[in-house]
Amino acid sequence: MRQATEMMLRLCQRGYKAGLLRSSLLPSAGYIFSKAPSSNSIHTHLPIQNRKMSSVTKAKSLDHLVLTVKDLDATVQFYASVLGMRHTSFTSAGSDRHALHFGNQKINLHVSGHEFEPKAAKVHPGSGDLCFLVEDGVDSVLERLKAAGITVLEGNKVVNRTGAQGKLRSVYVRDPDGNLIELSNLVQDD
Repeated sequence: MRQATEMMLRLCQRGYKAGLLRSSLLPSAGYIFSKAPSSNSIHTHLPIQNRKMSSVTKAKSLDHLVLTVKDLDATVQFYASVLGMRHTSFTSAGSDRHALHFGNQKINLHVSGHEFEPKAAKVHPGSGDLCFLVEDGVDSVLERLKAAGITVLEGNKVVNRTGAQGKLRSVYVRDPDGNLIELSNLVQDD
């Protein structure tokens, strides 16, 4: 509990409102929540668990994720033209598969109705919400998105958000399936 108290204090010192939530599903665990002064979003932070609980392992990075898509060609075109991702196709377990590569990660693409096993319990095109850190400044990205005729959400402007690594400046768009795509720069603290 001391760890939770210290974390809430640090959040409050940075201008956040913070508190502790308990879960009826895991009564022995709780989550710290915070609300940034400039946002209506509430964020949860690491689970606070009793000392009897331990994790099976510790995640160190994300290798890939899967998007279920309606139109493979439209998806590839969007991610290649907007985010510079590289499309690859490969054969695995006797099936032709498709992926989008960027950095050391990839997004595997499953066409709706033709997903590969095992798959998520409820696959549905357009249910994703992804944030990508981009190389270019989001102000210039915003102008290029507008010039390309891509609809920018959140008032057609750059907005401030909080990501896994800290404060972000972001623009939001949707991919061809309606997935929410956040294009962001990490804000460097002075």
